[in-house]
Amino acid sequence: MKKIVFVAAPQKFRDEEYIEPKEILEQAGFEIITASTVVGEIYGKIKIRAVSDILVKDINTDDYEAVVFIGGPGAAVYFNDGFVHELAKKFLNSGKIVAAICIAPVILANAGILKDKKATVFPDGADALIKGGAQYTAKNVENDGNILTGNGPQSAKEFAKFLINMLNKQK
Repeated sequence: MKKIVFVAAPQKFRDEEYIEPKEILEQAGFEIITASTVVGEIYGKIKIRAVSDILVKDINTDDYEAVVFIGGPGAAVYFNDGFVHELAKKFLNSGKIVAAICIAPVILANAGILKDKKATVFPDGADALIKGGAQYTAKNVENDGNILTGNGPQSAKEFAKFLINMLNKQK
């Protein structure tokens, strides 16, 4: 079974952007592992509670087909996190998928991996993407190579379906 790691903030991650892709990916046969800065209960912005299985610092890129950064206001904890930036680069350099939704594409822009790439983000993050060299498209979901970005909770289902298509095209 192919495994995907979701990286979520310990609190104030966006509920729909976590739960909807997780359910859709699991129904498609993928195993989801959740990582955060804590192990145990983590809290969505609205009401859900999820369980972080591992610490972000313990993610081994060899164990996963993709990394998905979940948005919401809590995602700001990763905006300037050098370890997380290196992690995103390592996934991409290994030929794996790097995905981010809502405000989380700012993490990818700050990591330097959106330079000259088409990407989208929650409107509040557009300047950060442009500053990071991305071609901001404002689409609901944008794909450029092995990078997938989505612009918010309303795009969570479309984002998940697009991710499944990308994963199924991998060898």
